[in-house]
Amino acid sequence: MSGVAVVIEDDDAIASLVAAYLEQAGFEVVRESTGVGGMNAVERRQPRFVVLDLGLPDADGFELCRRLRGSGDVPILILTARDEEADRVVGLELGADDYITKPFSPRELVARVRAILRRADPAPSDERMIELDGLRVDLRSRSVTIDGTTVTLRTLEFELLAELARHPGHVVTRGRLLDRVWGVSFAGGTRTVDVHVAQLRKKLGRPDLIQTVRGVGYRILESSAAREA
Repeated sequence: MSGVAVVIEDDDAIASLVAAYLEQAGFEVVRESTGVGGMNAVERRQPRFVVLDLGLPDADGFELCRRLRGSGDVPILILTARDEEADRVVGLELGADDYITKPFSPRELVARVRAILRRADPAPSDERMIELDGLRVDLRSRSVTIDGTTVTLRTLEFELLAELARHPGHVVTRGRLLDRVWGVSFAGGTRTVDVHVAQLRKKLGRPDLIQTVRGVGYRILESSAAREA
């Protein structure tokens, strides 16, 4: 893997450590210590991903995450000392793709970045279209329509919907969704899945399409017309 990574971190020692490992992994790293500099770097360099600290001197990290997500679909990995579940949930709800707390393993950070970028890559050309109950999920173009209307989803939302749609009528556990969508290296809990399902339901405009199976996971509705083309 290669490309530009923007690291927005005001602690010079941590920024240097992250940059060293990312450069060793083949990325060109742009370091910024402020929110303003980080936003400018993202707009100027169009990076493959962003590593974002929440404790910046001139900006609230959550607000910066929201602005980054509003300006495009660049993957965001939050790297912070805030380890409360509430902070993790807020970060994910605002659009972060992953959340790592300090102290951290630089090797794990690189592995998380690679997992994020693999999820963002287009699906192989031999994968198929899934259609059921007014929903069309094109695994090749990574596009979604519901009742003929195009729905714009972020990478994690698409992967979550695709995993559920591959098993219509069957319960998919939260643990399986964490494994298949976020990857085995993800340290977040099952609350992460619940947050993203809520976002997905809102975007689809059909909250009844994805059913909650209490204490287990989720099931996407199956209809008589369900099929894989």
